[in-house]
Amino acid sequence: MLHGTVPGCLTLLRPQAAMTALLAPSDHALVLFSGGQDSATCLAWALEHFAHVETLGFDYGQRHRIELEMRAPLREAIAQTRPHWVSRLGEDHRIDLSVLGQISDTALTQARTIEFDAQGLPNTFVPGRNLLFFTFAATIAWRRGLRVLVGGMCETDYSGYPDCRDDTLKALQVTLGLGMATRFRLETPLMWLDKAATWQLTESLGGAELVEVIRSLSHSCYLGERSQSHAWGSGCGACPACDLRARGWLRYQDLVASPLRPSALR
Repeated sequence: MLHGTVPGCLTLLRPQAAMTALLAPSDHALVLFSGGQDSATCLAWALEHFAHVETLGFDYGQRHRIELEMRAPLREAIAQTRPHWVSRLGEDHRIDLSVLGQISDTALTQARTIEFDAQGLPNTFVPGRNLLFFTFAATIAWRRGLRVLVGGMCETDYSGYPDCRDDTLKALQVTLGLGMATRFRLETPLMWLDKAATWQLTESLGGAELVEVIRSLSHSCYLGERSQSHAWGSGCGACPACDLRARGWLRYQDLVASPLRPSALR
């Protein structure tokens, strides 16, 4: 809609309408893609649901920086799973956010023993991490005309991080929209899924091939361990991330073997 019309003068857009007009259609998305299981599943989900998908990773001084090395082969393998995904996958972005690691006193950014506080929150929690991730993502998305931001946050089978909660991200969506005068949409397709259901979603998107791609190439272990192989992938097998992934894989395998499972999926 045009605003500010004055007879005999140039028709102008009000500033807010002008900013909103810069956005591309809502079928363009930016996925927070770390190289882990959840973000890999979200990338596959986005490639199935959006016409154009870009990815964004962060180097924030994480101990498990091996995930950054796994991003490129994992990203390529996911796209190759379905013919129509290849043409939908766009540019990859990577941001140096090492300052976050410098100001964070956590077991995810420093060589410390992983421990839990009285409320059960592990000291791998990096305060403000997801808030910063989405803020930087929105900045890139605004410039590149991407309206949808996709993240693998989950409030069902998770370590208790407060910035993974649905209420947090709904509030952040409003804040980003107001701060950039742009109607962003934050999508979290795993929010209400446990790890077993996440594997089921993976299978529904790309079949056994995609399950194997994510099982073998994605990285979850907080300690950055990839020399130890397990049925569910590589990792130390003891940190909270490995524990969640292992338990989810076992439950998923139980579902696969269930006689109640539709025969087409066996």
